[in-house]
Amino acid sequence: MAGGAREPGRSVTSKVLAILGAFDAAHPRLTLTEVAARSGVPLTTAHRLVGELERWQALGRGPDGRLSVGLRLWELGQLAPGRLQDLAHPWLQEVFAGTGENVHLAVREGLEVLYVDKVYGRRAVPIVSRAGGRLPMHPTGVGKALLAYEPDWFVRAYLARELERPTPHTITEPGRLARELSTVRAQGYALTYEEMTLGSCSAAAPVLVEGRAIAALGIVLASRRARELPRLVDILRTAAGGIAESYSAAA
Repeated sequence: MAGGAREPGRSVTSKVLAILGAFDAAHPRLTLTEVAARSGVPLTTAHRLVGELERWQALGRGPDGRLSVGLRLWELGQLAPGRLQDLAHPWLQEVFAGTGENVHLAVREGLEVLYVDKVYGRRAVPIVSRAGGRLPMHPTGVGKALLAYEPDWFVRAYLARELERPTPHTITEPGRLARELSTVRAQGYALTYEEMTLGSCSAAAPVLVEGRAIAALGIVLASRRARELPRLVDILRTAAGGIAESYSAAA
C-alpha cells in the first residue's frame, strides 16, 4: 500500500507486469536491484513483489542470488495458442533433416521479428536467434521477408526511423532498403550477408496466406558457404508453401 501511495497512478498489477517485463532475451538473469531499475519499481516494493512471485514460482532464484523466469510462467506459456507453431514445426524438421542447417520461424511483433520456433543441431553454425527472442527486422532474412509484404504505410514508417546497424554490412539507407524489399517481393525470398552477425548469411521465405505474410521461414549458414544459399531457397519456399496450405486448411 505504501508503494501505491508513492505512485498513485500505478497499480499493483502494473508493477508486477513491469517486474516480469524486466526480463528479456538479453537480460534473462537479474539481481533484485537490476529488476527494480529496469522495471521502474522502487526497491522496497520490488523486494516485496518479487518475494510473492518467487513463492508462486513465477520467478526463480539461482545459487548466486540472481532472479530468472520461473517454471510456473513457462507452464502457463505452453497454454498460449500456438496453432502456427504446431502446424509449422514438422516443416522445420523436414528442412533441417534435408539440410542439416539451423532453421527458424518468425512472426512480426511491432517493429521487430519474434522467433516462435527453431530446429537446430550442434554442428550447424551458431546463430543469435532463439525461440521467444526478438531482433530488428531489416538486418535479418526473416525480417526482410516479413517487411516486404507489409502495407506501404508501414514500410514507409519503418524506413523513416533511425535503423540499427549491428554490423558494417547492415543496409540502413532508406532508399536502398526500399529497393531491396521490392526485390524480395518480386522474387519471393530474402537473402542477407553478414547484416545481423559477422560470419553468417541467411535466406528466408514468407509464409503467405491470402497475400499476407503471417510468418517467415529462415535458414542460416556460415558466410564462407554463402554461394550455397540459392540452392536452399527452393527448399525454403516449398516448406513455407506447405505451412501456408496447412494453416489455411486448419482455419
